[in-house]
Amino acid sequence: MTTTLNGSGHAVDKSAMPDVQASRDTRRVAIDRVGVKEVVYPIRLATPDGREQGSVATISMYVALPQEQKGTHMSRFLEVLNEHAGEPIRPQDIPGLTRAIKERLKAEQAHFEAKFVYFIEKKAPVTGQVGLMNYEVMFECTSNSHDDFMMTVAAPATSLCPCSKEISEYGAHNQRCRIEAKVRTEGSMWIEDLVTLLEGAASHPVYAVLKRPDEKFVTERAYENPKFVEDIVRDLAVALDDDDRIAWYHISSENFESIHSHNAYAEIERDKREG
Repeated sequence: MTTTLNGSGHAVDKSAMPDVQASRDTRRVAIDRVGVKEVVYPIRLATPDGREQGSVATISMYVALPQEQKGTHMSRFLEVLNEHAGEPIRPQDIPGLTRAIKERLKAEQAHFEAKFVYFIEKKAPVTGQVGLMNYEVMFECTSNSHDDFMMTVAAPATSLCPCSKEISEYGAHNQRCRIEAKVRTEGSMWIEDLVTLLEGAASHPVYAVLKRPDEKFVTERAYENPKFVEDIVRDLAVALDDDDRIAWYHISSENFESIHSHNAYAEIERDKREG
């Protein structure tokens, strides 16, 4: 007999309780994804220097439900998540967590995704003033007969318009842009690695703390490196093509235009395995 304690502290015979979710459904309609969505949960992330960083993630977990099963066991998703609580997470750890969900719920396919903010300590280019830059990150994985893991990172940066520079007697309009890359990898890749590639495609990176000498440096370097939104995604594509760890990517850049009422946008998707 399997027992548990109810809210009053009394033993309850679980074997005597009906498992409604496991009962048979006669409508013959399979469900692609069913589970729990937007669970706010603390996580610990491993960093390349061997330390850890805490963050708060928004997590969603799903399984595929066969047509004959009425429902899934929602509490089991949280059980798996709680069993991994406190463990520092690396990108390469996510497939194992997704497989654990699939096995616990006896499903043919499981999906896990976690969105969170990741901080990287960054020094100003001239004075060396230290500030924390925040980056949007998402880990997602689908596990069935194999594991399909993808990492998404978005970074803010500076873009300066080549046309404005060319046609103006002095100055050029510039703006902040948001560059994003979703990648499938063949090998280990840290969040920091992808951030470096993203920022390298812009006119210049942005910083959390800048003193006047830093502002002068950043402004002049961006002016010397003008880029359309098309240039940014093309340069990023070249960098990702040259990185053997990356097998597939979907990249985009959105420029928050400073002299227009609209934004400029470009994206590229490529599967390097297809040649």
